[in-house]
Amino acid sequence: MSKLGTARNPVRAAIVGSGPSGFYAAEALLESEQVVLVDMFERLPSPFGLVRSGVAPDHPKLKEPIRVYQQIAGSPQFRFLGNVTVGCDLTVEELKACYHVVILACGAETDRKLGIPGEHLAGGHAATEFVGWYNGHPDYRDRVFDLSHDSAVVIGQGNVAIDVCRILCKTVDELRRTDIAEHALEVLARSRIREVYMIGRRSPAQSKFTHQELRELGELADCDPVVAPGDLELNPASRDELADRQSRASLKSYEVLQGFAARPAPTRRRRCHIRFLRSPAALKGGKRLEGVALMRNRLEGDPFRQVARPTGEVEELSCGVLFRSIGYRGAAVPGVPFDEERSVIPNRDGRVVEGESVVPGLYVTGWIKRGPTGIIGTNRADSVATVTSLLSDLPGLSAGARSGADGLSALLAARGIRVVGWSDWQKIDAAEVLRGEAAGKPREKFTRVNEMLEAAARDTRRAERAPAIG
Repeated sequence: MSKLGTARNPVRAAIVGSGPSGFYAAEALLESEQVVLVDMFERLPSPFGLVRSGVAPDHPKLKEPIRVYQQIAGSPQFRFLGNVTVGCDLTVEELKACYHVVILACGAETDRKLGIPGEHLAGGHAATEFVGWYNGHPDYRDRVFDLSHDSAVVIGQGNVAIDVCRILCKTVDELRRTDIAEHALEVLARSRIREVYMIGRRSPAQSKFTHQELRELGELADCDPVVAPGDLELNPASRDELADRQSRASLKSYEVLQGFAARPAPTRRRRCHIRFLRSPAALKGGKRLEGVALMRNRLEGDPFRQVARPTGEVEELSCGVLFRSIGYRGAAVPGVPFDEERSVIPNRDGRVVEGESVVPGLYVTGWIKRGPTGIIGTNRADSVATVTSLLSDLPGLSAGARSGADGLSALLAARGIRVVGWSDWQKIDAAEVLRGEAAGKPREKFTRVNEMLEAAARDTRRAERAPAIG
């Protein structure tokens, strides 16, 4: 039997998920000293995960990593199998029978709940839904967001929360030349929202947004950022945090907030209020959301270990729509161990574990490995670490030949699964770009799976052009 990782017996690797962590894992495998054939499985016909469906449409530069992923996909040792849901169309055990190793890179696709009374009321949403909706993700195409009210509340103070605020506060003219989904642009054009409140439970020193994202709120065409000077008063521990050399990014954000607080009285049509030391205590309303009760907080503890404690003081805000942006949760994959408390697949150095035992040949990377932390680039080091573990395990794995995707084609066909290959995706990509040209946009995304499959089945005159990012 030939040694595993040679031209005569290449390592067959399946990667589940086509977001950043999946592509960086593929890159690390393909650049290793072993001969590896990589098959990437994705439940949608479109690749790139949150880079395609999570990055705000007015931030095209953040989508530039797609160019790297396109280069990876161009390797003759890489195959893309879109429109295949692992855990539904295929089991993990069926994958393991056809591959030497399987890497789960399926991200964190659900959101965290507030866990307060009234969360069931119509008008309360996860930011995940709204972001997916305006980015044209098929899962959220038919969501309905009632923007006919004067006020909106966003709970959370990370970059996703700022994205939601910015999209709500921008004019249609600022959005229409982006790749925002047309159905979302039409709803936003009719929006009556004038007041947007972004609420954080701790002080400005602990906010999670970047100063670059924050600064953009002060550069909108018809919206004023509003910060109360009193909200910028810091307790001694928070001042110590900002004085620490590791907190330079937080200090820059604080300086931006000071600039907002020093601005003249707002005069523009919309206002984005940034408030700190408040937590939602209850959502109010009858059949639908009418307001939110906010508990004032104080901070206790040493620097970098402070926790928010309720003061007992409650204030209420009227609002007709609310978005919670307090983090993502991973979802269990059928047949794979899952840590419900941490919402990750339990692992040691990327090796999936069940109890104290390592599951041979099964690996994990990205948010489903470590939790929803970091930026796009963070996933590269994380995936390299997982692949390093995988490569060190190769001598102990069975060297028997595996069939890879060829061994699954008959099974998928029998189950009625239309597999979308990379050339199919390039047709979808070209068709989206062509649709966007008519509207002066980078692209107009297909927002339904059947539309993508129809585009993949057609010849397009743009299929030969280099794919655009987005």
